[in-house]
Order: sequence, then structure tokens, then C-alpha cells
Amino acid sequence: MEKRIDIDAIPGERWFPKETTFEADMEMYWGDFGVASEVDTLRAVLMRRPGKEIEQFDASAVRFSDEPIDIELMRKQHDTVTDIYRKFGVKVYYVDEQREDRPNAVFCRDLMFMTPEGAIITRPGMAARRGEERYVARALANIGVPILKTITSDGFFEGANAMWVDRHTCVLSTGSRCNQSGFEQVKTELERMGVTVYHMQQPYSNIHIDGLMNPASNDTVLIHASQVPYDIIDMLKKKGYKILEAPSQTEVRETFACNFVALEPGHILMSEGNPRTQELLENNGIKVETVNISEIMKGRGALHCITAYLKRG
Repeated sequence: MEKRIDIDAIPGERWFPKETTFEADMEMYWGDFGVASEVDTLRAVLMRRPGKEIEQFDASAVRFSDEPIDIELMRKQHDTVTDIYRKFGVKVYYVDEQREDRPNAVFCRDLMFMTPEGAIITRPGMAARRGEERYVARALANIGVPILKTITSDGFFEGANAMWVDRHTCVLSTGSRCNQSGFEQVKTELERMGVTVYHMQQPYSNIHIDGLMNPASNDTVLIHASQVPYDIIDMLKKKGYKILEAPSQTEVRETFACNFVALEPGHILMSEGNPRTQELLENNGIKVETVNISEIMKGRGALHCITAYLKRG
């Protein structure tokens, strides 16, 4: 028999990957970011202090109130809000650069949506807001927040068209600020993370969920009853939520009673001027702090609108 040459086998790589999830790696490689709740203890936010963009603009073109804005008071009120956050222990990051023709840029919530794995950069529905998101993306990249997705193609979606119910449940609304394409793009990202998405049809009279519904604790949600679909309320009830119906349409529409920010479960910051809603919340065990944001509200938004969550829990 012919003698064979014995050739040593090529050795194996003997190297194995680190098989962890992106969410588990977030803090080590990116930063302490991630959101899957509207009420868990607030740790970090992204905000835009009003800059040159509010010094001269056509109010009707950008959907602001036609009441004159006291520019310095608006900035002071914004500073007061961030001071409250900092005193509570929240890290406040800023969008330092922005287009000078975009006064709505103060409403950072609309320009991103934070998930457990990073941010989704939105694509605003209103032409007068398109382009603001570019600067939010830059700010997020600078501080180490992963950007998972930018809404593209014919889609549009704004961050306030989404509301976390819990780590595995989210409500997404379609309407004038989120079309079906935008909805599907966000839904795909969330489902990949193990999240069940509930669709909410936004009423013609309102643009965002946070004008109609907002959790104040892990088992209490405030709603504008005539404007929230039955199926969404039924889902929340089955998850153990107590449903509080805002007692004043005037407070919901004019002084943004639903548009508060939870600092922690059962403890919220609300704009001044909502006495009936405040009483309802307090009678149901919610601690309510208030702040005067009269000039910010002339942009038809309030606390939840100006606060983009980066870290909760």
C-alpha cells in the first residue's frame, strides 16, 4: 500500500463571539440609555432651548398661536423646566444646533422615539418641521445614543404618535402626523424587540397621543374620553390600568392637561392652569407638581412635547 503523507489538520479558530443582546450591551458600549415606559423614573432627556428660530417667524405658517411671544420669558420658562428635571436627578442633554427657520424645534418629543435599543429618528408630517430631525440625529450621535432607524421612503411619523404601555406593549397612532408607511416602519422595529403594537386611529381634531392620553403611573392613565378609541381603553383595562377621564375639555385642549411628564410612577410635572384635572389626579394618589409654561404653550404644545426621553428606569 502506498504510504500517505500525513498532513496536520488546519486548526479551528478557537474563538467564539460574545453572544449578548444589544440591549444588554447598551450601557457598556454606548451609554446609559433606553426607554420602554412612560412613567419609570426619568433619568435622561434631550431638549432644545429656544434659540434664534423663535425670534422671527410667521405664526400661522408654523401653527403657533397668533398671540405675541415673550421670547426671553419663553427661554426662562424652558430653563425652569430643565432645572426641575435636574433637581430630580435627570441628566439634561441639548440639541445645540438647529435651523433658524424652525420655531417648532423646541418640541423635541416629535423628532425621535426612544426604545430599549436606541432611537428611531422621525420624519415630521408638517413641511414646516421637516429638517429638524437632522440636528436631533447629530445630537444623539454626539452623546452616544444608537440610532436604529430613520423613517424613510414615503413614511412620516412623529415621536408623540407612540406611547409605551410596558416593555412588551406600545400604542402607535396614525393620522396627519403618522401615515401607514411610517407606522409599519416603527412597528417592524418594535416587533423585532418583542413588542406588541396596538394601532390607534388619531382623531381628525388632534395630532398626537399625548394630547389625549398619558400614563401617570404603572396602573393609572389619564384620557380625554371622547377622543380615545374603545379598543385602546379596553386593552389598558385588561392590563390593570385605572382609567381616569379628564373632567374638562377646556383644560385638555387649551392648557394641555394630558400633556404632562411623569418623573417617576405616581409623580408628575404638569403645566399650570389645570385645576380640575390636577384635583382628579391627586384624589387618585398621583403627586402633581406644576410649572408655568405659558409662552411655550403658544406653540400649541406643552411639557411632554418639549421632552424627548433618553433613559427611564
